Amino acid sequence: MLSNYIRLIPGDPTKMHFTDHYYVERDILERESGKPKKVSSHVFYVNELGGEPASRTFSVLSQKLWAHLEPFLENDRFRDYDFIITQIGDGFLKDWNVQVIKRPTES
Repeated sequence: MLSNYIRLIPGDPTKMHFTDHYYVERDILERESGKPKKVSSHVFYVNELGGEPASRTFSVLSQKLWAHLEPFLENDRFRDYDFIITQIGDGFLKDWNVQVIKRPTES
């Protein structure tokens, strides 16, 4: 199936470069109650995936993952870096390893 968003696979490092971002409100169903709930999601535009050109999006719902990425929002500093994100585990106990790599400056 072809999709425009990036889904992380547990244990598989995913290298991305972000060019822009936006917030979106989403309606999801709570697992326990099955009732709808509004959540905020931060979405990044991805122009490189695994070092190859791409035109995709990467959505962040997790506060744990967001804590790694939020410091790079000031002055859009995320544009100066590549991010290698590895999901560790699955379900409620999942976590993330985030490596940040400075991109070479263009002359």
